[in-house]
Amino acid sequence: MKKPFNFPFLFPFLLILSFFRLPIQSSADPRATEAALICSNNTASPAERSTFVANFLDSMDAVTPLIASQRFAAVINGTGNTTVYAFGECMNDLSQSDCDLCFAQMKTQILRCLPFQLATRGGRLFYDGCYIRYDYYNFFNESLSAVDRTVCGKLDYSGNRSVFSDSAMKLARNLSAVAPKNNGFAVGLVDFRNVSVYGLGQCWKFVRGSSCSKCLVDAAKEIGSCPPKSEGRVLNAGCYFRYSTERFYFNTTATATGGNNRRRRLAIILASISAAVAAALIISTVLFCARRRVVRKRKEKRQLGPLVAIVNKSKLNFSYETLEKATNYFDQSNKLGQGGSGSVYKGTLSDGRVVAIKRLFFNTRQWVDHFFNEVNLISGIRHKNLVGLLGCSITGPESLLVYEYVPNQSLHDYLFGNKNVQPLSWGSRVKIVLGTAEGLAYLHEESNVKIIHRDIKLSNILLDHDFTPKIADFGLARLLPEDKTHISTAIAGTLGYMAPEYVVRGKLSEKADVYSFGVFAIEVITGRRNGHFYQDSTSILQRVWNLYGEGRLYAAVDPILAGDYPRDEASRLLQIGLVCVQAFADLRPSMSMVVKMLTANYEIPQPKQPPYLHPSSSGSMKPQNSSDSSNPNLYYNSRTSQNSMTQSIIDPR
Repeated sequence: MKKPFNFPFLFPFLLILSFFRLPIQSSADPRATEAALICSNNTASPAERSTFVANFLDSMDAVTPLIASQRFAAVINGTGNTTVYAFGECMNDLSQSDCDLCFAQMKTQILRCLPFQLATRGGRLFYDGCYIRYDYYNFFNESLSAVDRTVCGKLDYSGNRSVFSDSAMKLARNLSAVAPKNNGFAVGLVDFRNVSVYGLGQCWKFVRGSSCSKCLVDAAKEIGSCPPKSEGRVLNAGCYFRYSTERFYFNTTATATGGNNRRRRLAIILASISAAVAAALIISTVLFCARRRVVRKRKEKRQLGPLVAIVNKSKLNFSYETLEKATNYFDQSNKLGQGGSGSVYKGTLSDGRVVAIKRLFFNTRQWVDHFFNEVNLISGIRHKNLVGLLGCSITGPESLLVYEYVPNQSLHDYLFGNKNVQPLSWGSRVKIVLGTAEGLAYLHEESNVKIIHRDIKLSNILLDHDFTPKIADFGLARLLPEDKTHISTAIAGTLGYMAPEYVVRGKLSEKADVYSFGVFAIEVITGRRNGHFYQDSTSILQRVWNLYGEGRLYAAVDPILAGDYPRDEASRLLQIGLVCVQAFADLRPSMSMVVKMLTANYEIPQPKQPPYLHPSSSGSMKPQNSSDSSNPNLYYNSRTSQNSMTQSIIDPR
């Protein structure tokens, strides 16, 4: 026997259902329908592409919080030909939540204008609820442009077409007159002879007064090509206009009406129903929010495990609000840089301390591991050549890490990024190489646990005011148990710095850091990146190895020093670099041994050929043992082996 319906439960449900079936606009529709995507035919040059793309991504990163706080954003990022101007805005009738949702969807689609192999330097994306544009020039005072377009619907109006066309044109004229006087926005309808036409006109924030009027007057003229189509849009550089036979905008005062008021009675009825429905919706919302909070807490606890409780009770804990204020709400002017795991901002705490605050990217699978590594592995470690972790925040909408502030940027920025700084002297380079070696020796042999950094490279070495190097970014670090000589793990790091046994076999030991240090040291002394090739197509490692065979290692030193360095010391440092990048891990010295080589009159072994070099061009210095067990090209002469591993490597900064 079937159970009877529970009418006390069913009645509110039917009431809510009937409410949403009535002809009023839902408040949960972000109108994320694409009206048009317009991509520029101007592309960045090959030399400018990577910088332009990086500035574009930084601009998108900056636009999002501004949209969330003020519903529009205008951002300028970069210099010269790689400058990116970006703008975004939501339609004034959207709720904030709908605005955020519309813009979130739009941000992913504007990338269609920016294929990385072309780096198109301009794009506009019109949705019915929001708008975004980026370009290489300042368009913030632009109301009309050569690529403005009119987009008409596909279906013809089924009623009196003559009356419909007249009503659509009257609506366009009315909105173009009213909107400039109403903060650039107006909605309304023309209702004549049972023909109703709804419309919306909006000027972007940077277009006001006569410019707004000019843009919408042009839209009113251009829209005349659409009737008798039942819908039409004009998409100008400075404004947006749309008409339709369906009411598409949300509840707001109609400012361009031109007909009877026969819907007032319906509005009164709807208002009465809304009051009853509101109570049910409020209760549902409260229950939904409470449940979502519980789910979020469970997910947070599952992801971060016992670390949450430890952090909350320790001196490491910072409130999200404190760090947000310290960076002036992550203002772009405080941004220090961006890596594969997050953006770093300069902040000033209430006690006057200057700190660096990293916002971890939540859309990467590695963010939990990264956060755990930074907090759990290095929070208790203190060394003059390691960046100190001061605390973290896990209470806000994103995870934040707080470090000591290191003023002189990264070594990569100093060597290759900033052209307005003095070149590093020989003494500074020696100090940087030695300090980095001492920091790694501490991690491997002197701290309570053995820590493998896994990502030693120029951009992860920060320089203090006196050019003391500090190793940063422990997001990929791994703990090596005392009873293990190595661990097997998924490959992570940066191409060019990873040891061959790690790339090919996933075999990780402290000798992987030694290899990375060797590449790093050679880069610092030569002033050339590992990916740099000379005119004869030889890499920096190939060139240093060849010069070692010729007994002229000093010739590889950075020419910007103009010979102002001791040849013997330069040759010694480069030979130490070659010893560290030997193909076989067992041949590489420990970092404590490297420190002794750098600081004492300690004999440096003869290195064997580094990996990844072509045997025929390896110079006169050949490996002493030609058997398979010591052949340095055993792993890496196979191009297939190298390429097959490339997809597994993350964070190729």
